[in-house]
Amino acid sequence: MDKLSVMNAYCRIVERGSFVRAAEDLGVSSALLSREVKLLEESLGCLLLTRSTRSMSLTEQGRHYYEESRALLRAVGEVEDRIRAGVGSVRGHLRINVPSSFGQMVIAPMLPGFLEQFPDLRFTMSLDDRVVDMVEGGFDLSIRIRPTLPDSALIVRRIGHVRQRIFAARSYLDRAGMPQGPADLTRHRLLGFMMADHLTRWTLTGPKGDTVLDIDPAVRVGNSLVLRDLLIAGQGIGTLPDFVSDDPEARGLLVPVLPDYELPGPEVFAVTASRLGMDARVNAFLEHLQKAMGDKTGGRP
Repeated sequence: MDKLSVMNAYCRIVERGSFVRAAEDLGVSSALLSREVKLLEESLGCLLLTRSTRSMSLTEQGRHYYEESRALLRAVGEVEDRIRAGVGSVRGHLRINVPSSFGQMVIAPMLPGFLEQFPDLRFTMSLDDRVVDMVEGGFDLSIRIRPTLPDSALIVRRIGHVRQRIFAARSYLDRAGMPQGPADLTRHRLLGFMMADHLTRWTLTGPKGDTVLDIDPAVRVGNSLVLRDLLIAGQGIGTLPDFVSDDPEARGLLVPVLPDYELPGPEVFAVTASRLGMDARVNAFLEHLQKAMGDKTGGRP
């Protein structure tokens, strides 16, 4: 028995003073209402209504049950109204999970403006390069940077693309020489990002098509910002995503190696556990994020 539905039917019967009129309002049969009230009375162990062929009246328990039911139904309605009103509002608690370097280089600079625009929003951001369980972690949104994502029950939205190129410091290249072609890379000291799909195999796309290199990085690190700093320090050659490489490249701290070649760039995905997760909080955040990504990449999609 659906208690809220039965409460609503019972209140309508009392207010209309008739099973027949209440049944007409609710679009059901009077026999069904009579049966539901009888089941309700049996579950409560008391009589709520006294009925005859011409009249109906409330018992003391029936009057009390009506008053309490009316108050409960009003409270439920108010809760639902507040929830509906809040669906389009950027408030509540937004919990997101993002890769560490992306969070520091792209999201952190945009956060002050985002939080100032939505002062009623509580915000939690977890930085983790591993793929986390969104439901177990209680996250509303996860940003994942991968070539593709496997099929799952998660809801995925592609929000951008990342370029992946090869870099080194001028100090290293002056010492070890500038590679003239992909094959030359295997004779250099290579550095790798441990979480990358291309840690031990680089597929380079250039003027003459694709070149595949099996490599064994001499240094492997689990954070692309650490990799960036090692490259700037002249420790070797490595690949970086554009949101990490753009600034040191612009400042002359890193030099593109084989600038006509790139590795396949991963996609940036926004992932939620359900379609309901794409609410006003998530959508507002993604709008700010996509603008920040456009600023970082010079408008590239």
